[in-house]
Amino acid sequence: MKKLVIEGLKKNFGKKEVLKDINFTFEEGKIYGLLGRNGAGKTTLFNCLNEDLDIDGGKFYLLDNKKEKKIESQDIGYVLSTPVVPEFLTGREFLKFFIDINKDNIKDLKEIDEYFDLVKIDMDDRDKLMRDYSHGMKNKLQMLVYIIASPEILLLDEPLTSFDVVVAEEMKELLRKIKEKHILIFSTHIMELALDLCDEIVVLNKGVLEHVSKDNLSNKDFKKKIIDILKGEENDYDKEVS
Repeated sequence: MKKLVIEGLKKNFGKKEVLKDINFTFEEGKIYGLLGRNGAGKTTLFNCLNEDLDIDGGKFYLLDNKKEKKIESQDIGYVLSTPVVPEFLTGREFLKFFIDINKDNIKDLKEIDEYFDLVKIDMDDRDKLMRDYSHGMKNKLQMLVYIIASPEILLLDEPLTSFDVVVAEEMKELLRKIKEKHILIFSTHIMELALDLCDEIVVLNKGVLEHVSKDNLSNKDFKKKIIDILKGEENDYDKEVS
């Protein structure tokens, strides 16, 4: 089993400590819901893991059969909340270009239309310029290229907020299907979405990452525990184990 291990990760912006001391191990085969209030640092954490930002302390690495491995660019995929796609290309041209430059690293290569079918993009839309795509369709294409590339780690930053109810359910089912061979971290500030999709919940609050266990808690009490953490309040469950 592969793991993403984070040890003592810190990130400051001037005098402001955004990530204070992040320690956590994410395992392959699970979808982790990363919850936090707006501005808590969820995107900052993703940008650090993707090496878009330099960190101010700590380290992170892949653990594969007890061997530490530096995370390379091909090991990680980052699905942004606002999709960035070349709008001067059609959807088909974009996928063909992506596959052509990555074909040596793509496992179980399929026909392009099979990939379109996977994310349920209509036949009529496949040869349209992406500038004419809706926000949701662009987001589908962005997610699709990372599914094709199949990186070890997939960071999903609010990827479902632009989808209608039907498409969101389709994409959740797709994520459930691919989770066995990936480390999936799903960032959101919508608790109901995280509880519906994710196997584990972690909360980023005041610069620290905390796992929230559901053991021996009803669904209502579990939600209350998460809210109490986000509000910075000690709750009855923590008092019982302290």
